[in-house]
Amino acid sequence: MDLAVFWFILIAVLWTGYLVLEGFDFGVAMLMEKVGKGDRGRRTALNTIGPVWDGNEVWLLTAGGATFAAFPEWYATLFSGFYLPLLLILLALIVRAVAIEYRGKINDDAWRRRWDWVIMGSAWVPSILWGVAFANIVRGVPIDETFTYTGGFFNLLNPYALLGGATTLALFLSHGAIFLSLKTDGEVRERAEAVARRMAPIALVIAAVFAIWTQVAYGVAWTWIAVVVAAVGLAVAVVAGRIGRYGYAFTGNAVAIAFAVVLIFGSLYPDVMPSSTDPAFSLTVQNASSTDYTLTVMTWVAVILTPVVLLYQGWTYWVFRRRLSAENIPEHNSLTFLKK
Repeated sequence: MDLAVFWFILIAVLWTGYLVLEGFDFGVAMLMEKVGKGDRGRRTALNTIGPVWDGNEVWLLTAGGATFAAFPEWYATLFSGFYLPLLLILLALIVRAVAIEYRGKINDDAWRRRWDWVIMGSAWVPSILWGVAFANIVRGVPIDETFTYTGGFFNLLNPYALLGGATTLALFLSHGAIFLSLKTDGEVRERAEAVARRMAPIALVIAAVFAIWTQVAYGVAWTWIAVVVAAVGLAVAVVAGRIGRYGYAFTGNAVAIAFAVVLIFGSLYPDVMPSSTDPAFSLTVQNASSTDYTLTVMTWVAVILTPVVLLYQGWTYWVFRRRLSAENIPEHNSLTFLKK
């Protein structure tokens, strides 16, 4: 295996880590209002991801950085062609970070309610647009002989890509509900379990249609394995949710997301961004990669730093592993607005 192929696989692994971990962050944020039913309930939900959400975003930064360094032509075409959706995702991630930090700074109900809506809205945008972006990448987009994207924004809003957006939205909602069922207690947990039981079958149906469409239109023989494993994972999530075994449900959902990434990247290879104008203009693992020297340096950096990041993140999840309930949430002890 040459280094370009190795980094193509490693980037797929980084996206897997990001979508599995950030997927439940988005799901929890989207469900805050549904499972919270009051300030203490919403704070309980938000506190389940409080210690980990920013660490989960490291996977996105690493995946983006690795793509830029290992495949600069892919990065340039992707970010110029998908400029508007990626800008919207970036803005949503920035606004969400600000909202999470600012929400508890002022002891005022109206202040907190406004930031709650910002947190929820900024989770819906990337949950849909990530699916739209990945679906378009595997489908292929208009690229000319200079590797320049020649389409417009509305080229990206085709039926297959919109189904991709619906798939990531359903998977993340289900993932977030299952995570809340594992991490909370009391009324928040009861409401989260009810949502998880309803969302898991919906996610299974939508994801199955998307996976079969992907496999039939763009897949290769061996990616049927990814389709089957993802389907089994979602079926496990449905059954385990019905019998109250949310640890198994979470594992099943995570496996499904991971093998959805395998399906997409497996269907892409040896391309990294197919051209719908002419297959000869497609960006491939070989013509889009950096030099061997750059990839060698990157490989040594990854070998040294990746275990450190994994150990730190694992330790964080272990420290904050216990359930939360509204009784664990303290009274507000923050600034108040001056009375006029």
